[in-house]
Amino acid sequence: MNVRKILVLLALVATVGAFFALGWNRYFSLEFLKESQARFAELRATQPLTMAAAYFVTYVAVTALSLPGATIVTLAGGALFGLGWGLLLVSFASSIGATLAFLTARFLLRDSVQSRFGQRLAEINRGIDKDGAFYLFTLRLIPVVPFFVINLLMGLTKMKARTFYWVSQLGMLAGTAVYVNAGTQLGQLNSLQGILSPALLGSFVLLGLFPLMARRLVEAVQKRKVYARWAPQRPQRFDRNLIVIGAGAGGLVSAYIAAAVKAKVTLVEAHKMGGDCLNYGCVPSKALIRSAKLAHQMRHASRYGLSDATPGFRFKAVMQRIHDVIQAIAPHDSVERYTGLGVEVLQGYAKLVNPWTVEIALTGGGTQRLTARSIVIAAGARPFVPPLPGLDDVGYVTSDTLWDAFARLDEVPRRLVVLGGGPIGCELAQSFARLGAQVTQVEMAPRLMIREDEEVSALAKASLAADGVAVLTGHKALRCERVNGEKTLVVEHDGVEKRIAFDQLLCAVGRVARLTGYGLEDLGIPTNRTVETNEYLQTIYPNIFAAGDVAGPFQFTHTAAHQAWYAAVNALFGDFRKFKADYSVIPWATFIDPEVARVGLNEQEAKEKGIAYEVTKYGIDDLDRAIADSEAHGFVKVLTVPGKDRILGVTIVGTHAGDLLAEYVLAMKHGLGLNKILGTIHTYPTLAEANKYAAGEWKRAHAPQRLLQWVRKFHDWKRG
Repeated sequence: MNVRKILVLLALVATVGAFFALGWNRYFSLEFLKESQARFAELRATQPLTMAAAYFVTYVAVTALSLPGATIVTLAGGALFGLGWGLLLVSFASSIGATLAFLTARFLLRDSVQSRFGQRLAEINRGIDKDGAFYLFTLRLIPVVPFFVINLLMGLTKMKARTFYWVSQLGMLAGTAVYVNAGTQLGQLNSLQGILSPALLGSFVLLGLFPLMARRLVEAVQKRKVYARWAPQRPQRFDRNLIVIGAGAGGLVSAYIAAAVKAKVTLVEAHKMGGDCLNYGCVPSKALIRSAKLAHQMRHASRYGLSDATPGFRFKAVMQRIHDVIQAIAPHDSVERYTGLGVEVLQGYAKLVNPWTVEIALTGGGTQRLTARSIVIAAGARPFVPPLPGLDDVGYVTSDTLWDAFARLDEVPRRLVVLGGGPIGCELAQSFARLGAQVTQVEMAPRLMIREDEEVSALAKASLAADGVAVLTGHKALRCERVNGEKTLVVEHDGVEKRIAFDQLLCAVGRVARLTGYGLEDLGIPTNRTVETNEYLQTIYPNIFAAGDVAGPFQFTHTAAHQAWYAAVNALFGDFRKFKADYSVIPWATFIDPEVARVGLNEQEAKEKGIAYEVTKYGIDDLDRAIADSEAHGFVKVLTVPGKDRILGVTIVGTHAGDLLAEYVLAMKHGLGLNKILGTIHTYPTLAEANKYAAGEWKRAHAPQRLLQWVRKFHDWKRG
């Protein structure tokens, strides 16, 4: 910081310090205003220009220095000068003072803040360049954020000073008028009985209603702007209250809620009801994992006092069981069930024609157009296929296509390469290895399950390796080739190429939102990996919502259903009240053996975000039930606020970790700490006791040692 900046900063600190040290803040109170009202009125009558100039300068100084009392000074403007002159003085004084605060923050802090946090602020700067004036106008019009905070923060951006001034002058005018008007009534308040006057009560009602009215006005302006090109196509009447695109978890829940509240709703699905989870993801993969785990237990039956046995099975039978499981669950998500609930279900491809109209290319032939007041896009996601040269030539399967492709095989693939070290890749690699495949897992990152703590990644790698998976982390896939009729994957590690021969290649490197074919680009709805939405799950069109994988940021069935509630309720009742989607407590699990489950922060994320934490860890190898089940491995790790029992996050590694996590999810959701878990009776012997013992470890670490020393002395005294 240069000398000029230091001098300015010292002057500001000295002035603000003097303001409080000399007690000047007492002059900015309602009591002082009432006590001095007669004297100020006399000064105004005898020296009107001097009084107005003194008031103007004082207001500019208070605003420029971000001192408390701006509200009282605004009320004083109405009390002393009336609505007309008071509004004129306050309007210009507040805008000039705000601009001075803006310029001061820019002079002192902008360069250092931008140089240190420029990358993080890049998106904000782009937004300011594009819509900064309107954004500032809404902040000025709706006084939710204190004005002095807006002045300082805007000074850190690239907004032009003249833009800041005129937008502030215009944006603060309505609010200023309300406050000055209230001040005119306070000036007439001579007794407590006067507080019941209609004029004064009306002024206070205006103060309370102004933010709501201003918000409604801003929303109306935004709607008019975004719908302008489509206004001629807006229907006078609508065929439906809600149209839902996609019948996965997000779409099914959205349609269910709409039908439950008696709205007229149409659900459109292009392929299979139930979406990815039922047909390609959660359900078939867990059925596979169960069969594979049983085969593993048979091979290691000696752990249970039995004889080890080689499981005999037909691979086609295993795959058939998976399809049988899907068929058994399918009625829960079927057309018949949802039709019975009151949902109209149409099979076909849906495309947005305008913000209210959906055109459906029906599977059975023909098209149908429907209009709706609101639309929910729940199109889900698909596997990402990396652009590897030669990949199409050698052939591959994904986590979506393997269930049908492998069902045609007589034997488990002899040599299977799994691309990807995330949850999907790890689950499938371990399962097929346990069924007898020779599995090689290739991951470009330095470790598996990169979002988890390093010790979790290490345990996952050790577990997969113990089942025979050749885990190659830090290996980058370069291309696929056929060499003498044999399929090979070429990878690179530490600058050296390596060839891996395979019979089947499984791509499990992640999933991407389905964004094309729905008319989003024609309507100008922004997409960046997912459909961009606000906190209410609205797109740029307030009547079009997105939920589930297509909206992000999580790709879980349970979060899709969670978002669907917000999308449906906001779509149907948003005119009265809207709800912000809550992501504060999101659990997830990876169903390898042992399972990995997590909610909230882990150590890796806490360090990245600079959040202080304490770690409490309980080893499941000490748990009676786990020992009895020969599952004595893993741990419960809890992150808490330092010195307190408030839970920041939990990671559990062990058998049934996904089930054990539920207690912590409940505790975090409802603000319950570890003391509450410790004080809850847990059935013995169960795995759930691990949660209680983890809480006990925290309690032991925070035992009041000094008090215990006095208690020991007390007991010594009692013994004589």
